[in-house]
Amino acid sequence: MATRYSNSLSQKVTNAPLVTFRLLFGALMVVSILRFWINGWIYDLYIAPKLYFPFIEGLKPVPGDGMYVVFGAMLLAATMIMVGAYYRVATTAFFLLFTYVELLDKTNYLNHYYFVSLLSFLLIFIPAHKDFSWDVRFGRTKPTAEAPRIFIQVLRLQMAILYVFAGIAKINSDWLLRAQPMKMWLAANVYQPVIGELFRYKLTAYIFSWFGMVYDTTIPFWLSWKKSRVPAYVTVVIFHLMTWWLFPIGMFPFIMIAITTVFFSPESHQRVLQQFKNWTRWQAPLPKSNAAVSPAIKWLFIGYFAVQFLLPMRYLAYPGDLFWTEEGYRFSWRVMLMEKAGQASFYVKDKGQEKAFLVPNYEYLTQQQEKMMATQPDMIVQYAHMLEEIYKAKGLTDPVITAEVYVTLNGRPNRQFIDPKVDLTEVRNDWRHKTWISRYD
Repeated sequence: MATRYSNSLSQKVTNAPLVTFRLLFGALMVVSILRFWINGWIYDLYIAPKLYFPFIEGLKPVPGDGMYVVFGAMLLAATMIMVGAYYRVATTAFFLLFTYVELLDKTNYLNHYYFVSLLSFLLIFIPAHKDFSWDVRFGRTKPTAEAPRIFIQVLRLQMAILYVFAGIAKINSDWLLRAQPMKMWLAANVYQPVIGELFRYKLTAYIFSWFGMVYDTTIPFWLSWKKSRVPAYVTVVIFHLMTWWLFPIGMFPFIMIAITTVFFSPESHQRVLQQFKNWTRWQAPLPKSNAAVSPAIKWLFIGYFAVQFLLPMRYLAYPGDLFWTEEGYRFSWRVMLMEKAGQASFYVKDKGQEKAFLVPNYEYLTQQQEKMMATQPDMIVQYAHMLEEIYKAKGLTDPVITAEVYVTLNGRPNRQFIDPKVDLTEVRNDWRHKTWISRYD
């Protein structure tokens, strides 16, 4: 069976799904970057803040107006991906630039940013530029009509991992038995036209919660089955348009609607691509390809997906409630699962002194940074270490920094989040369990 499956992955099919995926991905990234630029978010998120919460210690934004250059280069790379110009250079550049921006500040982390990084990484190795591209038009690459099926399956598998793990994550008591945080989110939308009145009923929240879980865990399989593919895709469109209408989640619904088309048959993509070729009067001979997938690429994909399967499950290595501690929460496809808010007060004193004074957080953090930091333990530690350096520069010899943090999760009353007696300057962010987080019983 394994041999037959391996042979099917090596089977040649039309490369039209790869080409349409490239066109859609590139176009969506161009629109997303322009939207980011027009809304002033480059300045607000990467130039205006005084401090940042990087995923990698020492990583910083380019100084001055350099971040505009970074986004300009990213926009150029996205455009080149879309048109298939200098494809390998463009995909590599986009992956590096986008991932660099994503890693600059945990405040701005979103699952779909992570998803875009993964897709752009995969595109580096996927030959999506062998037809209907700048590289073909100007002789930079030889056109081919076919590609090994494995490249299409890689994209489908990545989509399936996102959906299924997002669905599994919804199998928890808050989501299914309390319909939280869906109750709170729908209650904020009762004045929506047409269906807003339905959001006043508790039953509506339960229907939304259960449907979301079933949808996420099963939709890749319905999309993979020819007989159910069309109604499944109609469900995808309705589901994501509904989430876009009700919740402020940016471009993510449109990204999912567009690239989920990778589940359609290669022949369907070929028909659509041919229409584009007719409209643009594209003419280029398309010989069949004899190229095979190298063992190195196969092993790269195997290693990549091994990580993709294991990373979302790392939370099992930690005790306590995942939503409370957030140990193993990021990079695990936990999409819109909780409503969490907190208030953090930091106190500083020199070692040996009795009296501590309150830190004015507003002097160092943006409103969004303060909001996100107050509920995420690793960001609390990072902030404490930043304060340590700030107050050393102000004359303190050995600052001791503690914090009183109170957090509410999914509508429950505020609870003390961390041990207020712990000197956070002595704490380090690593893979070990954070024992100074208060128990959530």
